[in-house]
Amino acid sequence: MKILISAYACEPSQGSEPGVGWNFVQEMSKYYQIWVLTSNCHRSAIEAELARKPPSNLNFIYLDPFGWMIDWSQKGKSTQRWVYLHYYLWQITAYFVSRKLHQKICFDIVHHVTYVKYNSPSFLCLLPIPFIWGPVGGGELTPKNFWTSLNFRSKIYELLRNAACLIGECDPFVHLTARRSILALATTEDTAKRLRYLGAKNIQVYSQLGISQEELMNYPEVSLSYQSIIRFISVGRLLHWKGFHLGLLAFAKANISNSEYWVVGEGSERKNLENLTQELGIEKQVKFWGSLSRDQTLSKIRDSHVLVHPSLHDSGGLVCLEAMSLGLPVICLNLGGPALQVTEATGFKIVANTPEQAVKDITQAMICLVADVKLRSKMGEVGKKRVRDVFSWELKGLFFAQSYKEICVQEKLASFS
Repeated sequence: MKILISAYACEPSQGSEPGVGWNFVQEMSKYYQIWVLTSNCHRSAIEAELARKPPSNLNFIYLDPFGWMIDWSQKGKSTQRWVYLHYYLWQITAYFVSRKLHQKICFDIVHHVTYVKYNSPSFLCLLPIPFIWGPVGGGELTPKNFWTSLNFRSKIYELLRNAACLIGECDPFVHLTARRSILALATTEDTAKRLRYLGAKNIQVYSQLGISQEELMNYPEVSLSYQSIIRFISVGRLLHWKGFHLGLLAFAKANISNSEYWVVGEGSERKNLENLTQELGIEKQVKFWGSLSRDQTLSKIRDSHVLVHPSLHDSGGLVCLEAMSLGLPVICLNLGGPALQVTEATGFKIVANTPEQAVKDITQAMICLVADVKLRSKMGEVGKKRVRDVFSWELKGLFFAQSYKEICVQEKLASFS
């Protein structure tokens, strides 16, 4: 089969959206001939990887609207604020490029992979072949009861985000994308509800995240240092909706001797979080590492005992899988993507009724995991197995290869009838 994949973000050795795009096309190229539409900003990294490991079934087509490319380096910050406009225009450009390609190659299926965003259209749905949408996410919202724990700026952010979702849902092309999808995959049940509203008929909840066997083999070995100190860790952009303030409040309340809390990442909330540690009197136990490379981040996770990820609206949360792969139990809220990854056997999914209740329950989970070493170890082992058995990219490749096959058979049967 010949498959066309739309992966606006696609880059090797990356996490988040570029990592989703790259791992996905890599896996699918094991089964079928794959053509990938992506942005020029990923070109140098992709070509370097292809030179190192030439693929047999992968073909890349690089494109950008009007030759306009987003610069993701530190120098290019001014262009990054326009990324969603660029993304929308890129989708339109991708349609015209793919229409010509289809006339020449005759694809069997077209599949939108990144961005994992439900409220933007994919114009590739207009091609006269079966269209698969997703997994897409973004339908997860901060629970209203948690708005009281946010400052004014964060509340404005949430208002604007909710408005952006609403505006996206008013876009007739988003509705068209949903209605024309033969299969629409949602990262969570919250997003699945939005896809039903938009008119998608065949919807499945399926995580966009995975970890390959190759990655697992390259993960850092356990560190023998710091074993006498119990260490909690939170990883991600320091933004209010990541909920790291809840983790710090719980850590202070737990008041566990001989313990530390590491925070890896950078963002606009850093100053507020640092001030919070001083107000709580835990500044000597909390270490802010700033932004680290992926390898360095994994090493920091490896040197910790428990991941705390109380995100308020996260359609993914790859760090939960990374921590589970490294044998750490995870404490998260029972919201969004993390709630699908973590089970009662691999960590604590905290009910998110109010901030006060969540902090109290996170505190109890921390105390429990410190007191019960066997439980911590058992959760870590079960977590490793769950990642291998449910979230490996190899299994995801198999799932989509089978889905493509079934869709093509259905299309042929439909054409005969």
